[in-house]
Amino acid sequence: MFYHIKELQYEAKPTRPDPVYAKKLQEILGGQFGEISVMMQYLFQGFNGRADAKYRDLCLDIGTEEMAHVEMLATLIARLLDNAPVKDQQAAYASNPVVAAVMGGMSPQHAIVSGLGAQAVDSVGYPWNSRYIISSGNLLADFRANLNAESQGRLQAVRLYEIAEDPGVKDTLSFLIARDTAHQNQWAAAIAELEQREKDIVVPTTFPRQLQKNEVAYDLYNLSRGEESAKGRWAKGPSMDGKANFRYVSEPVPFGPKPFLVPAPVYIHNTLPMFKH
Repeated sequence: MFYHIKELQYEAKPTRPDPVYAKKLQEILGGQFGEISVMMQYLFQGFNGRADAKYRDLCLDIGTEEMAHVEMLATLIARLLDNAPVKDQQAAYASNPVVAAVMGGMSPQHAIVSGLGAQAVDSVGYPWNSRYIISSGNLLADFRANLNAESQGRLQAVRLYEIAEDPGVKDTLSFLIARDTAHQNQWAAAIAELEQREKDIVVPTTFPRQLQKNEVAYDLYNLSRGEESAKGRWAKGPSMDGKANFRYVSEPVPFGPKPFLVPAPVYIHNTLPMFKH
């Protein structure tokens, strides 16, 4: 059960309309790493949580806050579209294709589809997709995905901050950027706790190591025509899980033979081979 509090978590009020910037903001609302994605990702991780209650509540706490961020951005986009000179702007872009190509213009869907409101789409109008979200049931894997999502989301918000001119927009983004800072730290803390508890960093930690080919488990193959990658921490010394040493293989060789596929049955109507093997 959820309650909606009518007040915004933080103010989302631009000083003037800017439909072009509203289109850009759609990316951190409905894009792959936008607020809708992290909201759904964390909530589903919480809904599906079977581990300790504290991890479930962490997912639900942050996921519910992301609902507030969706509301803030939707409000900010709608306000940027207030009094948008739709006809004048369309005429200007139509008369100057170069400007239209560079600036991108106002999203036509903001005027035609959503009636000057935000949408669950990214900045080029691609609909939000549930395939963006990760909820695997393995918390170490999921929390790493969460850390990545917050990292990408904060990066995009910072880039939008840098190109913003409206002080009200910058103020709202400053709040969201700060909350992304908090969430990155919180997911990193949860990851560190799980790694310490599991005494391993390789997901899943429950798979018996003796069932994998341990002789290749820590090799780095030089497949980039050069040996620059040999200079990294990942090429020598103890592995990060502390269970072996990294090994740099400067001239890797195949482990298997050349593959051969038998011809397909005639009724499949594939191209027949010219020569028999």
